[in-house]
Amino acid sequence: MTDYQRPTVSIIGAGNVGEHVANILAIKGLANIKMFDLPRKTEDKVFEVVKGKALDIKQMATSLHSDVEVEGFSVSPEGEGYEPLEGSDIVVVTAGFPRRPGMSRDDLLSKNVGIIKTVSENIAKYAPNAIVIVVSNPVDVMAYAAYKFTGFPKNRVLGMAGVLDTARFKSFLSQELGVSVRNINAYVIGGHGDDMVPLLSVSSVAGVPLTKALPEDKLNEIVERTKFGGGEIVNLMGTSAYHAPGSSTAYMVEAILQDRKEIMPCSVYLEGDDARFYEAEDVFVGVPVKLGRDGIEEVVKLDMTDEERQMWRKSVSSVKSGIERIKELGLI
Repeated sequence: MTDYQRPTVSIIGAGNVGEHVANILAIKGLANIKMFDLPRKTEDKVFEVVKGKALDIKQMATSLHSDVEVEGFSVSPEGEGYEPLEGSDIVVVTAGFPRRPGMSRDDLLSKNVGIIKTVSENIAKYAPNAIVIVVSNPVDVMAYAAYKFTGFPKNRVLGMAGVLDTARFKSFLSQELGVSVRNINAYVIGGHGDDMVPLLSVSSVAGVPLTKALPEDKLNEIVERTKFGGGEIVNLMGTSAYHAPGSSTAYMVEAILQDRKEIMPCSVYLEGDDARFYEAEDVFVGVPVKLGRDGIEEVVKLDMTDEERQMWRKSVSSVKSGIERIKELGLI
């Protein structure tokens, strides 16, 4: 019998989302964890917060009888200190400037592309076989940048968005219907923004089509709340959400590590037959995919109604404008 070797997940960016990804992975004992972030400097002291968080999470895991290793590493804005990425099976990228009230996702473009470039080049250098999950906003555009900067094959770079958007959609549906979320099958696809597309035509509750389970006005109300779900939390808390984004990311990591072949909506690069079906060439955008040990193992083609297809085209166009913008600015 060979010794079991626990996989390694590295998390670049130990802010609220990164910290919550680490928490969940540690509690479940799914992987050893390496966390990377910048130190915080004051006039008289340098705080290596990432090392403190890693130590705290390790001790939390121990109290729950989880034997995972958790380590923290301070890095520089110029890209120094990423050598411990070596051996990573999955790298989760949450690094970036957070969204603030009144700030659109497009406002984050110029600042965050530079961060993604530095991070991606280090991933390619030290963890060339890793699968990369991008969480940094605007996620579809940042995933595109990471794909270009790493040079990795398309199955090994994906963005987290649809899992979170679908969780919000299912949460609102569950509350309205008074049924378990386990009984709700739904997908939210498209860009991670106000133009996302909840697919009512293929969503159901215990086999009953969603369009028959709820009146049209109530469904439209839930769809609108889902589209602006992130903004609702920003307005309430003064910063973006992190519990649900963290758990959604951890869910994707778990599906890959356990080779579950689970289908969930993720932001992926479309080309060939997939791009023709979804009318989306040279773009990262959310579609249902099968996740397994090789990352994206299949793009699932879902039919849409004419109305949904129209909404989808608008969403794709919105993402493309962001990608074109970073090209125009010479950022990629």
